[in-house]
Amino acid sequence: MKRDMDLCRLILFKIENDYKSTALFNLKIDGYDMETVTYHCNLLFEAGLIKSYEPIYASNRIYHFSVGALTWEGHDFLDKIRENTMWNRTKNSIKENALPLTLEVIKSIATSFINDRLGK
Repeated sequence: MKRDMDLCRLILFKIENDYKSTALFNLKIDGYDMETVTYHCNLLFEAGLIKSYEPIYASNRIYHFSVGALTWEGHDFLDKIRENTMWNRTKNSIKENALPLTLEVIKSIATSFINDRLGK
């Protein structure tokens, strides 16, 4: 399965909005099936952007899963790409410069744009 950074962003927004004090179960994102969402939740957990990811499998497929809150790093990352204009500008810059669409590159480009706005 290919990594979809747009979906990762949507998942982070959903967790930020819906998480209160306990895990979120079977997180749903419009237009995506459970297997795709769970795969990306696992990636976000491995990247340290969410606190937990717990899958339960049955009959060789995902049956149920839960995710925890955003980490500090998850909040920081989401804040950098929160606005659609910043997100699209970051993705366009990455594409125009033939850079990989990785977490580190996204953070670096978004930070650069933020610094430009601040006059640094």
